[in-house]
Amino acid sequence: MFEHKLEPLLTKEKYLLRITKHLLIAMSVVVISLAIGVFGYHFIEGLNWIDSFLNASMILGGMGPVNELHTAWGKIFAALYSLFSGIIFLVIVGIVFAPIYHRFLHKFHMEIK
Repeated sequence: MFEHKLEPLLTKEKYLLRITKHLLIAMSVVVISLAIGVFGYHFIEGLNWIDSFLNASMILGGMGPVNELHTAWGKIFAALYSLFSGIIFLVIVGIVFAPIYHRFLHKFHMEIK
């Protein structure tokens, strides 16, 4: 996926394309994670679609739930979804910053001829 240290740096256009691709992958992860939360809150806790979306968005964004949970399974889901959201945040940061970090390291290790 990334060029070897002995290969030349990507052109600016290819590098921007790589960053765009990584941003799209990160956004896909966010959408899938949000969908998991929305469906979980809707089908497990029984919240309507808007409240499910709100709760999933707030937890995924690190703010916490909005609605009070009434069922044991809903509380278990919320706890697991919160842990999942924390891990997904780290995954998304890794996906977004990987090409930037790689380019920095590639430039740093590149030999001057």
